[in-house]
Amino acid sequence: MEDDEPLNTTEDNNKEALETEVAPALISVHPAHHSVAVAVGCELRVFDLRECCPVTLGGDSNGLLHHKESIRAIRYGAKGKVFVSAGDDKVVKIWATDSWRCLYSVSTEKKVSAVAISDNGQFVCYADKFGAVWVVELDELIENQSLLQKKGSPLLAHYCSIITSLEFSPDGQFIITADRDSKIRVTVFPKKPLDGAHEIQSYCLGHTEFVSCLAFVCNQDCPQGYLISGSGDATVRLWDFASGLLLHTCEVGSQVGNQQTNGAETNLFAVTDLCATSDGSSIFVAVQSLPGILLLSCNLSAKTLSVTRVVSIIEEDFIPTSLGTSLTSDFLWMVMGVSNLPGFSSSSLARVRVISGESGDIHYNILEDNQVPCGEQLLEQLQGSLSIDKDVFSAAAEAVKTSMRSLLIKKQYSSDRREFRKRGRNDKKGKR
Repeated sequence: MEDDEPLNTTEDNNKEALETEVAPALISVHPAHHSVAVAVGCELRVFDLRECCPVTLGGDSNGLLHHKESIRAIRYGAKGKVFVSAGDDKVVKIWATDSWRCLYSVSTEKKVSAVAISDNGQFVCYADKFGAVWVVELDELIENQSLLQKKGSPLLAHYCSIITSLEFSPDGQFIITADRDSKIRVTVFPKKPLDGAHEIQSYCLGHTEFVSCLAFVCNQDCPQGYLISGSGDATVRLWDFASGLLLHTCEVGSQVGNQQTNGAETNLFAVTDLCATSDGSSIFVAVQSLPGILLLSCNLSAKTLSVTRVVSIIEEDFIPTSLGTSLTSDFLWMVMGVSNLPGFSSSSLARVRVISGESGDIHYNILEDNQVPCGEQLLEQLQGSLSIDKDVFSAAAEAVKTSMRSLLIKKQYSSDRREFRKRGRNDKKGKR
């Protein structure tokens, strides 16, 4: 048995390394539908929707432009002037979207898991995998400004629980954080955030597994909005975030369980991403193992959620890893993709699909590639290629099914394994 133990440990280590390496592709859309960005692995790909042309990222005079490891978070600011990318290379990059120059680079001690930008564009917040949230104040943008190095200031902490999502409330008064231990925390965003955020407004408690994503639903009659959250417990929940009151729970697992994926039933129903239409009437939900998306209806007056339909993309086994919408269009942008795909020469894959339809309409249509805005030129830029090998696509689909939940579920280690992982940490190297 003793001879077998090192082999088992090695196999566990290899499995863990594989899970760690596979990173889902991300998508983000400019709020005025001016551009769309996709991150796959360490690559950031941007396409200008107004000019129908690829964007060349500028400002790389010092060779510091590109990320060195997988990008884990991307985000446009509410006004679309600023874009943020961050990830496993422990660097947060802040871009000006008019020129796509990298204005600021922020070095972090830990890998970054989520980012958010204040409504006025003055502050960028980022969360790391040790449960801390940091804040950076942006200076007034200056034309032809050279790349500046910034340092984050501590804002708040979740005490060693990985933060999975980070959002500002619609009025900018609160910053909301979700973590791997099923908690949602609502914190008052202070007038002087560089001094820290010390006032907790509420906790939204009720999820039984990790919270994977957050978004807000609001309209003219309800400008303050309500919070929606998705979780590994296969639910989407509606909250009065100011009080922490749970308003409604929508069980999506039972709905997805009735769908066939690859001709067989599956029980992997973790909600992996969600986003809402600008009027708050519809919510798009990505679910692990579901080829397509789940469409929910949100009645803000009655404060309820209900499943409207499943928009299936079974013919391609397209399982979205990230969703994005803008405030001014009726398109839902989706990407399926992973990086570091083992066993293939093309280790990274991204496939972009678009759904069109008016808010509140249940008849959303899946666009063919030639119907997507800017057509093949856009797809070639964001996907890296127009054609994707079927074997690679199938392998990516399988990797997506297993990796999305594995990224967030809390792993259990033996005491010896925990000590080994501690010795392997490099975040404190060079510090005395």
